[in-house]
Amino acid sequence: MKQLKLKDMMDAALTQTGEESSMLLGQQLNIDESDTVSTNKVTYFSDMDDAIFVANVEAREEYNGQFYMIFSLRDAILLSGLLLGIPPARVNEKRRLAIMEPDDIDAFGEIMNQIIGSFNSVFKPSLPQKIHLKLNAPKKFIPGVDEMSDDEPIPTGDYVLFRAQLNMEGLEMDRLNILVPLELAHQIEPPAAEPEPESEAVSDDQPSATESAGASAAGADVAGGATILLLEDDEQLREIVKQSLSAAGLCVVAASLKADIREICAQSNARVAVVGVADTEDRELALCIKLNAMNQDSPLPIIMCAPQWTRSGVLKALKYGARDIVLKPYDADELVSKVNRFLKAA
Repeated sequence: MKQLKLKDMMDAALTQTGEESSMLLGQQLNIDESDTVSTNKVTYFSDMDDAIFVANVEAREEYNGQFYMIFSLRDAILLSGLLLGIPPARVNEKRRLAIMEPDDIDAFGEIMNQIIGSFNSVFKPSLPQKIHLKLNAPKKFIPGVDEMSDDEPIPTGDYVLFRAQLNMEGLEMDRLNILVPLELAHQIEPPAAEPEPESEAVSDDQPSATESAGASAAGADVAGGATILLLEDDEQLREIVKQSLSAAGLCVVAASLKADIREICAQSNARVAVVGVADTEDRELALCIKLNAMNQDSPLPIIMCAPQWTRSGVLKALKYGARDIVLKPYDADELVSKVNRFLKAA
C-alpha cells in the first residue's frame, strides 16, 4: 500500500468533513484545500487577539500523540447555533459578544465527534499501521483573559500548521487551524532518508580554500555534512558566513537573494536556511513565506539575520515563518550553534 502524504490525508479528511457536516447542519459547508507552514507555540500565539475554541484530538494504536484543531470562537458559536436551530439574529448577537453557553458547547462537541469520524474514515485506510483518533473535551481560550502556560491552551513545542478556510454562503468565517506536533507528524509521515553521499571523482581542479576547510571538518563529523542554504546579498559577508559554516562540518549552498531560489531549493535538499536581509521591512521578511511554500513536504527551519531587530520586526519575522533570528554582523559561534540546534531537532 502506498502511503499518502500527511497533507493529502488532511485535505481529504477536510473535504469529507465539509460534506458530512453539511448534512448534519442542514447548510452547505465547504472547506478549502489547506496550506502548511512550520511554526511553534510562541509564534502561533504571538499576534492572536481573537477568542478560540481548541479541540484536542488524541491518536491511539500504533501512532501515539495529540494534535489540535483550533476554530475561532465565532465559528464555533455559528456551527453550534445551526445544529441547535437557534434563530440567525440570536446567533449573530452571540458571535458579536463571544457568548458560548453550555448548550452551545455540547452541540459543538457533537459536531467535533462527527469531524473526528470523518478524519478516522480517511486516516485509517491511508496508513500502513492501525490508528484511531479520539476527541478529548474541547475548551475555550481567550487571549489576554485566560492564562497561557507550558501546557495551555496547547503544549509548548514545534508544530506543522495546516490552515484551511471555512466557507458558508452569505456568512463570514475564519480558517480552521490544525496544529500537529512534529513528533506525531514524523510518525505519520516519516522524513525522507538522507541520500548516501556519492564518492567524488578525482579532479585535476584544486578545491577552493572554503571547500577544503568544509571537507576536512566534515570528515571529523558526518560524511558530507548536512546541507545549509545561505542567502545573502553582501558577497563579502556571504563568503565569511560560508567559511564559518563549512568549518563546522556543514555543506553550504550559498546564493544571493536575487537567485532562482525555487531551483536552488529543488536541488539542494537543504535542512536549514540562513537568510541575511538589509532590513526588517515586510518585503524582505516575506521571503520566509516563499521559502516555506517551496518546502511544504519537508519544513525548512529559517534563521533570519538583519543589522537591527525591533520588537515589531521580531514578531513580523516569526509571523512570516522564521524560526529564529540573528543580529548582523554575524557571530560565527552563535550562528553555528543555532543551526546545529535545528539539525538535532529534525
